[in-house]
Amino acid sequence: MSIQEISTPPSTASLYSRALLGSLTGKKGSDTLPDTELQLNDVRIDRAQLAAYNRVCGFTQRETIPATFPFILAFPLHMILITAPEFPFPAMGIVHISNSITQHRPIKASEALNIRVRLGPLRPHDKGVQFSVITEIRIGTELVWESEGSMLKRTGGAGKSEPKAAPAATAKPAPANVLWSVPADIGRRYGAVSGDRNPIHLYAFTAKLFGFPRAIAHGMWTKAHCLAALDGRLPDAFTVDVQFKLPLLLPAKVAFSSEVLKGGGFEFGVSDAKSGKPHLAGKITVA
Repeated sequence: MSIQEISTPPSTASLYSRALLGSLTGKKGSDTLPDTELQLNDVRIDRAQLAAYNRVCGFTQRETIPATFPFILAFPLHMILITAPEFPFPAMGIVHISNSITQHRPIKASEALNIRVRLGPLRPHDKGVQFSVITEIRIGTELVWESEGSMLKRTGGAGKSEPKAAPAATAKPAPANVLWSVPADIGRRYGAVSGDRNPIHLYAFTAKLFGFPRAIAHGMWTKAHCLAALDGRLPDAFTVDVQFKLPLLLPAKVAFSSEVLKGGGFEFGVSDAKSGKPHLAGKITVA
């Protein structure tokens, strides 16, 4: 595996332009993904961006960063990999189906981060093929944060699914603790602070171009908002796994539920306030 060092993170706007172009020209799928790791060193946290992220997601302003914040720092590197000419699929057709984050210790906003990302191999899925986007963040040589996101590329026919492991996140959350009114502009607000301006999250008319009746909330905003609801109750080191279920169409009224687990940690979920259909199921375990 080759390592490519990036001196400056690219504009996600230019990367989305590349992604849209790739969806128009088309790509032929293959059995392999690019065998490249990207490295971005000495990343300094923008305090204004962090404050805006905390406001959009619901976190309290403090000297340490939320466990989900490093994801948006690594996101431009993710986009480089999946929009590269050698990547076999159009980036706009890929769906984020699950995400796991492990925070090994709290990260201070004053610390400089070294970010490395790579892609895992293609694996069968009953709706197509899947792969992982793997991220590691170090301070110096100390591993402080890591993440694995499972991505699905749907294909025309059903593929053979790999053996199913026990789910990392519960599909039956506890009774609702609170109702959230999610505004129609949350995709644009989160996109502005995260750089993730995928058209499916911005406006109804741009979402319709990709088969959605209305804009949908970012899965990583939903995950972050769940952690914000548990802010102050989380340990210093933990793993948070989530499965993204049905798209959260905007605007929406949803129910958030959480339950304390024996031995520490939580199970939590987000579901439609009226129908009860799930949007996210998650679990937090002490690392």
